[in-house]
Amino acid sequence: MTADPERQSEDKSIVTKRLESASGLLRNAARRVEAQWRDSLGDAIDAQEVSEYLVAIVMALAGQDQGEPVERKLQSILGRRLLELFRAELVHEWKERATSTPTAADEVLDSLSDIEALREAIDPDWSQHFANRLSGPDGLALVVEVAHDLSSPLTSILFLAETLQRGQSGDVNDLQHRQLGLIYSAALGLSELSSNVIELAKGGSRLAEDEPAPFSVSDVLSSVSDMVRPMAEEKGLSMRLLPPRADHRMGHALALSRVLLNLTTNAIKFTEQGFVEITTKETSPTAIEFSVRDTGHGISDKALETLYTPFRRSSVGDGYAFSGTGLGLALCRRLVEALGSELEVETRGDWGTRFWFELELTRVETL
Repeated sequence: MTADPERQSEDKSIVTKRLESASGLLRNAARRVEAQWRDSLGDAIDAQEVSEYLVAIVMALAGQDQGEPVERKLQSILGRRLLELFRAELVHEWKERATSTPTAADEVLDSLSDIEALREAIDPDWSQHFANRLSGPDGLALVVEVAHDLSSPLTSILFLAETLQRGQSGDVNDLQHRQLGLIYSAALGLSELSSNVIELAKGGSRLAEDEPAPFSVSDVLSSVSDMVRPMAEEKGLSMRLLPPRADHRMGHALALSRVLLNLTTNAIKFTEQGFVEITTKETSPTAIEFSVRDTGHGISDKALETLYTPFRRSSVGDGYAFSGTGLGLALCRRLVEALGSELEVETRGDWGTRFWFELELTRVETL
């Protein structure tokens, strides 16, 4: 579903008119954030609400009285997020202008100070208290406790969003379907992150099953596909599955499922068009190669150097913008090693990226 062109034009004219008296730097930064928001979310979020927040930010930084305290307007998740994006775009604007029209250092520092003051006003600083707890002897336990607390509500959000999206509670229109897809994708990403934190805190190589047990490879692939399908549909990607001919095997199904889910979630997240596939190849009567491939932009050589490093810092322009934490791939590598194999990767900019590993899985006749 596309946004109404007349409504978009009206919103843009309102923003332009209300920011006429602001400096060009502030005005351009606001317009960039607005354009980013429209491009990424389309009409899933009310464009006029986003514009009103941006106007409030610019007017506050320009020292213009708006009647209602700006802190009250921006005390929301959307308000905080837009302020973060605005700050990033303002810095970007300064860098672009630096070569032709150098900006005075005092002006830059004053603006950054004003943004920080506004951020503190809408989001009281608990960072020092939290940092003290994290650096204490119970820091790891605190992180795991927070991750556990997130898991249960996120699971509920996933279930409810999928139920609503499938129309099991009544008809949903196109806009609601898109919004529910965004909710599901965000909740799945957070759910995976919290699970990865818990697993890596335990070492990341602990297999849930003490001993191998009979399982269906097709069931594992279908389960992973069902979980990520709303994410793929939201981005217009097709999902492909290729199970083995000899389906029933002896192995650790939960660990295998976790690895494939992490790899597939990553693949969907960083692929804008084409497909994501989970395939199998029987390399011997007792061995199967599992592969997750996407048609994204590939991974740069620089990014490959720290691909499996947890909590790495990502840099702009590496082609494959992984999460800064790097937890998912680090966990995948450790679990694959615990299963007796090694996680491999191949990538090309004009082809995409493929992660694969081979497991010894003895055939069984029946489950």
